[in-house]
Amino acid sequence: MNITEFLTGLQAHHDKAVVHTDELHGQIEDLTGALAETEVRLTELATVRKVIAELAPTDDGGELDPPDPPDPTTAYQAIMNAFNQHPDQAFRVRELHELLGIPTDDPAMNVTRSRLGRLTRQGFVAQPGRGRYQKRT
Repeated sequence: MNITEFLTGLQAHHDKAVVHTDELHGQIEDLTGALAETEVRLTELATVRKVIAELAPTDDGGELDPPDPPDPTTAYQAIMNAFNQHPDQAFRVRELHELLGIPTDDPAMNVTRSRLGRLTRQGFVAQPGRGRYQKRT
């Protein structure tokens, strides 16, 4: 095999990897969007449940007292507060978690990545580099 054949084969592998990378980025965007929509739906369902629970009487004539589900809005607000306190700083997800005192395990950080993706699409946050997020100016 001569150098030209080797370089042609190498370029073909590179091209395949680029296509695969683009496909994976598309899947990530689709999943991030689906996760954000599902989180919104969960919030809506929690609100409906809370309203119904307040209106439904219990056996003793009182009202139901369901446990309050975690409010994703609070998480979004905490993230935005961190960006507002450090408007010129770009954060990685782990740095943001450490600043906010949120666990740095993978599932928790994936939820935050999803939230940051949503905030980016809504125009509140910019992504100055891969994996870095900053308040949009």
